[in-house]
Amino acid sequence: MRENDMLEKEEIFSKVLRAGRRTYFFDVRATRADDYYITITESKKFTEEDGSFHFKKHKIYLYKEDFAAFNEILNDMTSYVLNHKGEEVISERHQKDFKREYTTERIEEAAKAASFTDVDFDDI
Repeated sequence: MRENDMLEKEEIFSKVLRAGRRTYFFDVRATRADDYYITITESKKFTEEDGSFHFKKHKIYLYKEDFAAFNEILNDMTSYVLNHKGEEVISERHQKDFKREYTTERIEEAAKAASFTDVDFDDI
C-alpha cells in the first residue's frame, strides 16, 4: 500500500470552503505515530472550450510545531488586507453590474460570423 493511500484513510476531521471555482479542503490527519497534522488543499476547476473540465490541486502540509507561527502570520496578513482595503470585494468580476469587455478582435469575429450568407444546397 502506498504511503498516500495510508494517509487518506487516516482522516480525522474535515471542513470544506467552496469559493467560486475554487474549493478549499481543511483536513486533520494522523501520522503513523498517531500524531495529528493539517492539510490544506486548494482545488481549482478549469473548463475547456469543448465543455470538458479538469481540476488542479495544491496541497499544504502544516505540522503542530508550526501552528502558532502560521496562525500569527495568517492573522497578520488578513488583518492587514482588511485594515487597508476593507471587507468589500473590489474586483471587477465580483461587481453586480460587471459586464465583460470584449476586444475589437472578438467584436470583429462576431460581426463576420453574423454576416454569413445562408445557402441552401438544393439551390446549387
